[in-house]
Amino acid sequence: MLIGEIMNLNLKNFLKDREEIIRDAERKDEKSFKDFKKIVEEIKEREGKDKIVCDFTEYNPLHKGHKYALEKGKEYGIFISVLPGPLERSGRGIPYFLNRYIRAGMAIKAGADIVVEGPPMGIMGSGQYMRCLIKMFYSLGAEIIPRGYIPEKTMERVIDCINRGYHIQVKPYRVCCIETGEILGEKLNIDNYVIASMSQMIYKLNKEGLNFNPKFVFIKRLEGISGTKIREAIFSGKFEDIKDMLPETTLNILKELYESGKLNDLILKRFEDRILETANEFDLYKYLPSNIAEILEKKRPFNNIEEIKNSLPYGFSRHFKERILSKLEARISNEILSKYINNYPAKIKVLAIRNENEQ
Repeated sequence: MLIGEIMNLNLKNFLKDREEIIRDAERKDEKSFKDFKKIVEEIKEREGKDKIVCDFTEYNPLHKGHKYALEKGKEYGIFISVLPGPLERSGRGIPYFLNRYIRAGMAIKAGADIVVEGPPMGIMGSGQYMRCLIKMFYSLGAEIIPRGYIPEKTMERVIDCINRGYHIQVKPYRVCCIETGEILGEKLNIDNYVIASMSQMIYKLNKEGLNFNPKFVFIKRLEGISGTKIREAIFSGKFEDIKDMLPETTLNILKELYESGKLNDLILKRFEDRILETANEFDLYKYLPSNIAEILEKKRPFNNIEEIKNSLPYGFSRHFKERILSKLEARISNEILSKYINNYPAKIKVLAIRNENEQ
C-alpha cells in the first residue's frame, strides 16, 4: 500500500472516531450495556469466577510488566482491560505506536478476558480522563482494580491509607489523606501519582452520588522494562534486544507484522496538515483554553508544527503541548467535549473477547 493511501485510511479512521465522540456527547447506547453484561455472565460461568477485575493500560505495546499485573489481577476474577482508544492519541498526547485493535489483541493473547474501549485520553486533561475512567470502571462493575506501583516512602503511606478504606488528595507538593487530613508526602512518581488520582476521583464521584468502592490490589512494578527502548527496537527490527522485556505473545505479533512488511504501514502518525490548518484558519477559542487560543491567534500563521509548539507556554503537565496539538488535530469543541465527559460512558464498546480455547 502506498504511503498516501495509508495516510488516507488512517485519516478516515481518525475522522470516524471524531464523529463517534460527537455523537456520544448526546446519546446513550443502552443496548451495549445489556450486551456487555451478558458477555460477562457467560465468561464468569465458563471460568468459574464471580468477581470482576478491571484495569486500564495503554499497552503501547504490551510488555512483561503489563502481563505480570494482568496475571496477578486474574487471581481474583475475570479480567477486563480498559484500553483508551478513540483518535489513537495517548495520555501523553502523541499517537499510539499501533492502533487499539492490535493492542487489544495483545491483551487477549496475554490473558485478558475482555478488552473494552476507554476514553480519548490525548485530547483531555488528566482530571477529565480520570473522571471518565472511573465512570467506566463503575459501569463495568469493577470490584477489584490491580495497579502496578514503584516503591517509595510516600507511596507506602498512600497504599496504607487506601487499604484502610480512605482516599487520597493530591495537590502541588502535598499528598494527603482526605478523611484523616494526614500529610503523606510532597510528591509521587508519575505511575504512583495515577493511583493517588484514581483514589481522589473515586472520592469526588462518590460525593456526587456514584457509590463506588472497589478494592485496590497493589503490585510492585517489574524493573528493567522501558517502553521507549521497546518502541525504538521495534522500529529497527532488533527484536533480540527486547525479547526479555516482552511476553512471547506480544513478540510473536510484532515479529509477524515486521516480517510481513505491514508494521511500517501500521505505525500511527500525526496529521500535521490538519493541525496547521486548524491553527491558522479556525476559531481557536472553540477548541482550546482561552489563554492558549489568544496566544496562538496572535502569532499565526504558522509554517510548521514546531512553530506552534514553540509558541505554547509550559503547562502543569509536561505533556501539555502535545495535548494541545491533539486538540487542534481533533477539532472537537470544548462544549462537545464537556458534554461527552458528562455523558460518559455513552456505551460499552468491546474491542476483543477471549475465546474458550484461547491460550
